[in-house]
Amino acid sequence: MSDSAIRAPGRAATGRLDARVVVHRDGFRLDAALQAEPGTVVALMGPSGAGKSTLLGVLAGLVALDDGHVRLGERILDSAVPSRRRVAPSRRGIVLLGQNPRLFPHLSANANIAFGLRIHGVPKTDAAAVADDWLQRVGLPGLGARRPSQLSGGQQQRIALARALATGPAALLLDEPLTSLDAETAADVRALLHEQLVATGTTAIVATHDAVDAVSLAQRLVVLEDGRVTQSGPVRDVLAAPATRFSAAVAGLNRVEGRRESGRWRSGGLTLPARDDGPAAAPGSGAAVAAIFRPSAVRIAAAHVGADARDGAWRARVVRLEQTPAGVRVRTADPDVAVDVAAESATGLAVGATVGLRLDPAEVRFVPAHVERVS
Repeated sequence: MSDSAIRAPGRAATGRLDARVVVHRDGFRLDAALQAEPGTVVALMGPSGAGKSTLLGVLAGLVALDDGHVRLGERILDSAVPSRRRVAPSRRGIVLLGQNPRLFPHLSANANIAFGLRIHGVPKTDAAAVADDWLQRVGLPGLGARRPSQLSGGQQQRIALARALATGPAALLLDEPLTSLDAETAADVRALLHEQLVATGTTAIVATHDAVDAVSLAQRLVVLEDGRVTQSGPVRDVLAAPATRFSAAVAGLNRVEGRRESGRWRSGGLTLPARDDGPAAAPGSGAAVAAIFRPSAVRIAAAHVGADARDGAWRARVVRLEQTPAGVRVRTADPDVAVDVAAESATGLAVGATVGLRLDPAEVRFVPAHVERVS
């Protein structure tokens, strides 16, 4: 069996994925740009309703553009101007894989993997042999004869991944593929996904709510909020300096906006020393600056801490208590800050109570508060 016999059309068309996507739907406007260099993985994150699935649908050819373009290498897959142009989903060389593996229930695992190759003209015997090879690669040797109903959820997702990659797609789109799996199974499939994306050099866009997916799988991160890109860059850079409250929440950090005046930064009852140099410095007083710090960096102190206390000490009202595996996350107001405490330290805390808080200024980084839309 020659390599050319199993090569899918998409593999020959690999190149830079470049898209500017504008879609109007029922009062919602998606206007976002996204690029992925050949062989790179881009994580796409955003709150529910931000437009992630719509963006992937446009790239896959399932959702029509109102404006913009989708290019893959030298190929124009979608264009709204100067004349309407749209390549059918089956001819793009782009595969979309979601939470539901969507395996054919009447076909065996081997036949499900071989299906994509067969529709591209690969002979039945050759396609079955390639499918067997992929069963080995995804850790399911000997299960080729089983139907989806005889496989676990994690095994089905492995088969779906094998089916997607077996055709050699020019790009793979993953729409929260691990969400429906339990934590241990998701970790196993995540590791497999990383291994195979690296091994095949496949360009991929991974939409996810989990920062672990972004860090484990992707080189770059694009944050989509309310239909627009609010931040993009190398994954760890974005997570280290989140530009919005959503990005901060994903990174497990507090992001509190305040004002820098006369060497001091203030937000509500919290005051911190603020240097006049560095990336957050701005001329004049009253500059908008965001403080970034970990919830675990805040300590609950004596409730009598007052407004005239030293920097990093303030009083705040508890607005929510959230149970976590490590203890309790205390949400406070004015400013809105999350505080992580051990379960035993949360005894007696109640919503509406006033607590004293302390934050070491050395634990704080400052970044400019103004967010410029990327697209």
